[in-house]
Amino acid sequence: MAKPFVSPDVIRADFARSMSEMYRAEVPLYGTLIDLVAAINAEHLAQRPGLRAALEASGDLDRVSEERHGAIRVGTASELSMLRRLFAVMGMYPVSYYDLSVAGIPVHSTAFRPVDEAALKANPFRVFTSLLRLELIEDVALRTAAEEALAARDIFTPRARALVAEAEAKGGLGPKEAERFVAEAVETFRWHATATVPVETYGALSAEHRLIADVVSFRGPHINHLTPRTLDIDAVQAAMPDRGIDPKETIEGPPARAVPILLRQTSFKALEEEIGFPDAEGRVTPGTHTARFGEIEARGIALTRKGRALYDRLLVQAMAARKDRGAVGFKAAFADFPDDPTTLRAEGLAYFDYRATDKGRREGPPEEDLEALIAKGCVAAYPIVYEDFLPVSAAGIFQSNLGDSAAGEAYAAPSKARFEAALGAEVYDEFALYGAAEARSIERCRADLGQALGVA
Repeated sequence: MAKPFVSPDVIRADFARSMSEMYRAEVPLYGTLIDLVAAINAEHLAQRPGLRAALEASGDLDRVSEERHGAIRVGTASELSMLRRLFAVMGMYPVSYYDLSVAGIPVHSTAFRPVDEAALKANPFRVFTSLLRLELIEDVALRTAAEEALAARDIFTPRARALVAEAEAKGGLGPKEAERFVAEAVETFRWHATATVPVETYGALSAEHRLIADVVSFRGPHINHLTPRTLDIDAVQAAMPDRGIDPKETIEGPPARAVPILLRQTSFKALEEEIGFPDAEGRVTPGTHTARFGEIEARGIALTRKGRALYDRLLVQAMAARKDRGAVGFKAAFADFPDDPTTLRAEGLAYFDYRATDKGRREGPPEEDLEALIAKGCVAAYPIVYEDFLPVSAAGIFQSNLGDSAAGEAYAAPSKARFEAALGAEVYDEFALYGAAEARSIERCRADLGQALGVA
């Protein structure tokens, strides 16, 4: 009798918990942050019973406390491709292409995450994964030194590679294999306090860009942050200093709104950590490295292409207004973005999950359009959570935590095709995923109500 395979959702949840435990042990301040977020989330829900009821009805209440995303940076195409295979064992797939070179950061990225509603509700763990763009290093000698350092390492344990191959060959992993897989996979993301390059090479890499030094100089792509989800990011930002946490100056993303959109992020500043640099004689020179930090996110509703175009246009205006008028000007620039669910739906700016209510099932209303059924209480519309990232936010978090001088001039060299070639697969289109999820919810409503819904 064949052994049953462990669900990728279960493997992903176990991996996320193991990562959180490891990072809490390595960066104790992350544990303080987790406790703060949990306290503020509990207080926020206690003060807003309507929000609690809505999260319970949509099935999102339990996932908020478990939700995390992490971020890593790898150095070679082979490392990225193997990560794709490793994450696939956990039901995580590459979604969207992010070019951070436009912000002076020599990487391009994707986010590995679940892609269907059931998997996201089971555990929405995501890993924002960046590939170093060595071709953007103009100094040939330095680029060669970086290539040699990366070629000399293997960021995966032999057993992790073997278990990935076994999962691919058999279609999954049994309980013992899945447990071993999680333990081996976590090793890829562990911190190593000894560099793999001499202090002189590290200094040259850091002078080119501090992120390059972070990617190239160590045995593995240590997780550089883990991010819990909060329901009140402004409260967390204000409370961090009281817990001995030094927050970055501003929250990345849109301002606070009645209907949150997309993603807001903040973090505590990266820690300066002691490391050692080996030399040819085996001696170790003490030094420091700054890379790891703790981040917090607040997730809102996913925007359609039309909604994202409006957001991007207003963001340009908001950034200019922030220079002139500060936070007040930044928020005022978003006044033209509708802030109520009815208008967001009417103007096709955001994605919603439509569900028949008990009233709708009982009354079996005649054929009507969706908005009329919502108004009558026969259909409920819940925001579809934005599961992805904002390039500007990602760049802002990277820059603020690597230091004000970390970012250089914009490289302005996007190359999705080159990234996908390194990945060994195409990335999913986030808009297509959200659109399909909304369409499926409408089909479920149609079946539950036994009618053809009129949909704008």
